[in-house]
Amino acid sequence: MVVVPYFLAIIIGLVLALSGAGGTILTVPILVYLMDISPVKATSYSLFVVGVTSLIGSYKFFKRSEINLKVGFIFSIPSLLGVVISRKFIVHNMPEYINLFNLISIDKNSFIIIIFAILMLIASLSMFHSWNVKYKKSDNNFLFILFDGLIIGVITGFIGAGGGFLIIPTLLYFSNIRVKEAIGTSLMIITIKSLFGFMSELNQSIDWGILLLFTFLSVIGIIIGAYFVNFIRAVYLKKSFGIFVLIMAILILIQEAIF
Repeated sequence: MVVVPYFLAIIIGLVLALSGAGGTILTVPILVYLMDISPVKATSYSLFVVGVTSLIGSYKFFKRSEINLKVGFIFSIPSLLGVVISRKFIVHNMPEYINLFNLISIDKNSFIIIIFAILMLIASLSMFHSWNVKYKKSDNNFLFILFDGLIIGVITGFIGAGGGFLIIPTLLYFSNIRVKEAIGTSLMIITIKSLFGFMSELNQSIDWGILLLFTFLSVIGIIIGAYFVNFIRAVYLKKSFGIFVLIMAILILIQEAIF
């Protein structure tokens, strides 16, 4: 059983290399359910794993000039701000029990996992689409990108996932760039906001042995995926992985509802 989470770390990197997004959505559930790490700490660890893995994954896009640096930085600045706000002022200041509309009380850890599972459902559904989003020509695109960057940053800080399934359609809709360029730019954005977000967690207790081993194996997955990228159709992998994430999200919600 000890080997399973580290094997899945390789799968995370493999999926990221082949499809450009989606793999890191499993990082938190693996850390929580298979490695017995608290949800708050797992979201912190995930920021590091996601940041390093996305950095390595973005290299091939950078070599092919498929990263739009201008759009990436415009999106990254408010996104990074959102991550820091989320970690500093929301996650670590949440009460132990959250009262929802005076109807039900949920402990903090369960609340984070439930929100994460809902985002997993959204992510899984996004994996069934091919990102054929039409560019919206508007004078307010710059403001929309800034606003979306801030919101997605807050979400990333809260759940610890990269948010590529939210960033890519936003880039395609509000900026005039191609799909591959959107994926590469998304990886750049995820790298910046995740690693800088993790830096705000350095005052917390961190098991560097577990974190570095998990991250290393995820990077190995990216290297393997980079080799097989020309032999496997990413669209099939993405949809199959989407089904897997959907099932995982449903199982997590059922477990949290029962236990």
